[in-house]
Amino acid sequence: MGKINVLDFQVANLIAAGEVVERPASAVKELLENAIDAGAGSVTVEIKRGGTTFIRVTDDGCGMSAEDLPVSIMRHATSKIRDAADLDGITTLGFRGEALAAIASVSHMRIMSRTKRAETGNVLESVAGEAVDLSEAGMPRGTTVIVEDLFANVPARRKFLKRDASEATACAAVVEKIALAKPKVAVKFISDGTIKFATSGDGDLKSAIYAVLGRDFAAKMTEVRDLSDGIGVYGYIGRPDNNRGNRNFENFFINGRYVKSRTAMSALEQAYESFIPSDKFPCCVLNVDIHPTFVDVNVHPTKLEVKFSNERLVFEAIYSAVRNALNSKLDRPEMVVKTNSVSAEDIALANAFMPIFDHASEPPHTRYSQAGFFDTASPPAQNTPVAPPEAPPVAPAPADAALAPDYMKIDLSNVTRESPEYNNYDLPPVAPPEPPAPAASGPSVSDEVGLNEHVEYRIIGEAFNSYVIVEVENKVLMIDKHAAHERINFERMKRNVRRSEGGSQMMLVPVRISLDPRGYSALRENADELKTIGFLLEFSDADHSAALTGYPSKLDEEDACDLLDELCDRLSEGTGTVRTSFESLLEKALYQASCKASIKAGHVEDAAHVKWICDNLLALPDIKFCPHGRPVAIELTRSEIEKQFKRT
Repeated sequence: MGKINVLDFQVANLIAAGEVVERPASAVKELLENAIDAGAGSVTVEIKRGGTTFIRVTDDGCGMSAEDLPVSIMRHATSKIRDAADLDGITTLGFRGEALAAIASVSHMRIMSRTKRAETGNVLESVAGEAVDLSEAGMPRGTTVIVEDLFANVPARRKFLKRDASEATACAAVVEKIALAKPKVAVKFISDGTIKFATSGDGDLKSAIYAVLGRDFAAKMTEVRDLSDGIGVYGYIGRPDNNRGNRNFENFFINGRYVKSRTAMSALEQAYESFIPSDKFPCCVLNVDIHPTFVDVNVHPTKLEVKFSNERLVFEAIYSAVRNALNSKLDRPEMVVKTNSVSAEDIALANAFMPIFDHASEPPHTRYSQAGFFDTASPPAQNTPVAPPEAPPVAPAPADAALAPDYMKIDLSNVTRESPEYNNYDLPPVAPPEPPAPAASGPSVSDEVGLNEHVEYRIIGEAFNSYVIVEVENKVLMIDKHAAHERINFERMKRNVRRSEGGSQMMLVPVRISLDPRGYSALRENADELKTIGFLLEFSDADHSAALTGYPSKLDEEDACDLLDELCDRLSEGTGTVRTSFESLLEKALYQASCKASIKAGHVEDAAHVKWICDNLLALPDIKFCPHGRPVAIELTRSEIEKQFKRT
């Protein structure tokens, strides 16, 4: 007797169900995608006990006829495709024809459906994948699928399910992703009788983000809209202060389908490298529109993974779209002021019972004037001579400005905030407050990046020797002088280093590098671009190896080889390009240097230096956050101030 068995139909279905339906959330995903593919404008998802005992998905889509209902729970039965040619351009969420069959095989299922032109609908009931009844019934147009006792006939799988609360959270996450992917569909999610969220279906993505992720999250998002090489990238990204400790809030949608893509995640995270701390992850709700023939969604049973015919183009499209938005569209964070619940009427009523003190009747020598909010000392009580204040000492420059990564051997070891190599300006000597010392006349950061129209502002004062309060236009800015100085330093140092890029250090003896086929192909395809940053390579097709004959002059030989290995990995995996990867490594090297060379919070600085920081910060409106993701300034508008004082 042979050893190879042909499994019967029921066992094969159970195995297939294990691939498609791992937990209740998997069933919810498949049913919700089917509803959207049916053209639904409104979908309601309801679960009980995390979906283990009850799942109901109701839509107002096209519905199914009595003839189609029994066929719908058969394996490989689908209305989405007809032949192999359709696989080259899949535009629907579902297409495999396995979802209903897989779910039905491990549950008790009822499908109630009515087409638009039918006067009545039909109800199909199945148990463990077998249709047991088909009857006619009255119902609204659309389809309702009820799944009960999931995995009742597969106890081995059911015992591996988590607590009901955990399964409910997983179901909610699935519905959230699809609601964000389809803002034109009104999606409602109910768990154990409680409505968790509901989107309006008005087509506004920001509205969907607000409904699903909350008001505070939506308020910290910035719009992205870009088109590059036929790839559209649009949606919203989190401000640098809206970051997380994991990737759970990185939401990518390829042609309206939620996916997990290493290429997309790498592009997003590299774009944020000089905006958030290295141990944090950005947030986003980004849609990538690409021609269906250039993306393969048929690589995983759950359709969560995709492959692109050109990973590099997708990476560059996402990276440039996000980076451009970060550089040009960020607003300064607003100062949060606690709302005063006392109305103007309440204040007037209280004042009616408060005594009024007539200071006009007081003797002149006892009168006083209210001290300014930012005054450093109370005014003298008498007209006695006051000694001029001593000039505040300049904080000593940091003795060490070593770079964080070892592989970037840029000679900045002795850089301080007085070093011309890094900022190229000369601070004027400390001067008495009257008259104020003139601002530095040498070149500034603004001179390099293009000075905008002069911004009129007034420095009101400084709080805690850390925060400079500035009045500009119709708002008040509170500037973190360390964070602002750090970002200004970072931008200047980056530009100064880039000016000297491109040189190569030739090697007396070339270094042979062994590569796998993918790495070899990646380096060879990008050889010309590698040359622009200083890497010179000679390739051997016989053994898939390369000889390194030259490397960037700013690196030593060992570090150059390490950097080339990292570039090779990123290029072969589609998680970076030569230019973006090199720039990200360069920026990492400058982070700590810019921090070390900046003035420190709590130190007393001379007025000219503080003014220099304000001049440069206000001349560069794109600077909103320091390299570590902290805001350089927060603002409070005049209207908000007047609202707090009941002047509006």
